[in-house]
This record gives sequence, C-alpha cells and structure tokens, in this order.
Amino acid sequence: MTIKNARFLISSPDVNRCPVPEKPEFAFIGRSNVGKSSLINMLCNSKNLAKTSATPGKTQMINHFIINDLWYLVDLPGYGFVKSSKTKREQFGKIISDYVLKRENLYCLFVLIDSRHDPLKIDLSFMEMLGNEGVPFAIVFTKTDKLGKEKLNIQIETYKKSLLENWEELPPIFVTSAEKKVGKEEIAAFIADILKK
Repeated sequence: MTIKNARFLISSPDVNRCPVPEKPEFAFIGRSNVGKSSLINMLCNSKNLAKTSATPGKTQMINHFIINDLWYLVDLPGYGFVKSSKTKREQFGKIISDYVLKRENLYCLFVLIDSRHDPLKIDLSFMEMLGNEGVPFAIVFTKTDKLGKEKLNIQIETYKKSLLENWEELPPIFVTSAEKKVGKEEIAAFIADILKK
C-alpha cells in the first residue's frame, strides 16, 4: 500500500469527541519520547504531519489523520513519564484507556518501544492489559539505527523472552528507524492486509 494522501483532521480531548467511527483506525502509542511523531511522519512521507518535539509528552490529545481518504491514522498521547502534575497524568491515562477500550473501529494499536532500552515494566504492563482486554496490537521497535545489528537482535530477543513468560503467542513485531526509513513498507503492507479482510 502506498500512502498518497495524508492530512490532519482533528484533535479530540476525549474519545467521545473523536470523528464518527465509520472508517478503520490504526493508532500509535508509546512512552513519551519514543519517536512516535517521527515514525508517523516517515510512514506518511511527510516531514511535519505529526509535530515532533525534544520535550517528552508533547502529544496531549487524540489526533486523527485521514489517509488516502480511506482510513484514520491516530496519534495518541504517550503513557508513562510526563512533566506534569499527577492530575494531568491521570487525565492522560483516562484519555488513553477510554480510546483503546471503547473505540469500536480500532483495527490495530501499534505499541512503540525504544529498542535501546531493556524491557520496562510500564510497557509490559500496558501490553498485558491490551492482551487481557482483547485489543489487537503490534509491537514496533523504534530508533534501531542507534544500535548495531548484534545488539539490536539481543534487545529484541530479550523482549520476546519477557513477553513469552506470560504469553503463548507473540503479537506482530516490526523493526523501524525513522532516520533510515526502515520498516515503512512492512507496516504499510500489514495495514493493507488488514484492510483487505
């Protein structure tokens, strides 16, 4: 699948104010500063479709982009560390959980993991929740250009072992680098296959 047209549609403060759920949605989420905006821009062939920032926690609303006039790409707020009050963090948590658990046209949630870090409890717990709730998701390792091939393979295998402690089967896994344009075709093909079903 080629993304020929991608445009920003709307930012919503909660799931109830998202667009009418009439088109398939593919959402992207991860801890703050995981490289989510850069990955979205790479997938959509744009330099600034999603706003990138050196400041973690920049995405604070549910952002919808319409792709090829056929489906929505959704940029969700990051979970985990955000330089804000406890109340604000709880608010972000509610926005995320309400969207993930209630959005009936969510076809797949892409959970972004910084490939440079060992498995973190916050990521594992989030994915365990998705599994328990039956939310379809895939894992996307980001910033893989920052590691050598051997170290990257070790990191991914470590993650798989951690997941298989509680899972019988692993979700789809993608290896990406926004910098080197790695993983773009694989994710696009994955989305295209789901849309065909």
